[in-house]
Amino acid sequence: MFYYVEGTVAFVEQSLCVIDCAGVGYACHTSQNTISQVKVGKPARLYTYLYVREDIFDLYGFADQEELSCFKMLIGVSGVGPKAALAILSVAPPSRLALSIITGEEKLLTQAPGIGKKIAQRIVLELRDKMSKEQLEGAKNGGSAALELPAQGGASVNHTQEAIAALMVLGYAQSEALAALEGLDLSEYPDAESIIRVCLKRLAMG
Repeated sequence: MFYYVEGTVAFVEQSLCVIDCAGVGYACHTSQNTISQVKVGKPARLYTYLYVREDIFDLYGFADQEELSCFKMLIGVSGVGPKAALAILSVAPPSRLALSIITGEEKLLTQAPGIGKKIAQRIVLELRDKMSKEQLEGAKNGGSAALELPAQGGASVNHTQEAIAALMVLGYAQSEALAALEGLDLSEYPDAESIIRVCLKRLAMG
């Protein structure tokens, strides 16, 4: 229904940002990651998700499409609702969350209030499994060969492979991830997360 809302930030509190669009205030539930990027009185654009249930009609908004993508992935996991998803995104921005899923690092997710070890493990397992199936399907349809993900608790692949896989978790095609890496001097980036961040900037620039 809404792709994004754009206007002036009218009000901000712990998990809510109100955007004034031509005199109409849109109250968007959001993460601390997004809250840290907006300021009252300044223009902002939030990419939105309308969460509708029998007695619920809530709007969620995020500073970028990667965080919105992560939010939608998280609420697609059994037992994870919008409140839990926001809690996770508040401690793990998109680059860190995607990397945690790839490497099986559920400990990071348990730093979010209300997220215990069992639900953190479920998130990692379900999203890793979903990604693996999508990669396999892409390969069958003539796409690039699927990346081999590290086994849970096993040895990690190198930082570049982790970064590519993490970008795919965020919704990018493998070809887009590879294009974002083109021309980068990877020796300048000490870990996968720093590679992911620079790739996201390049992808945002088109």
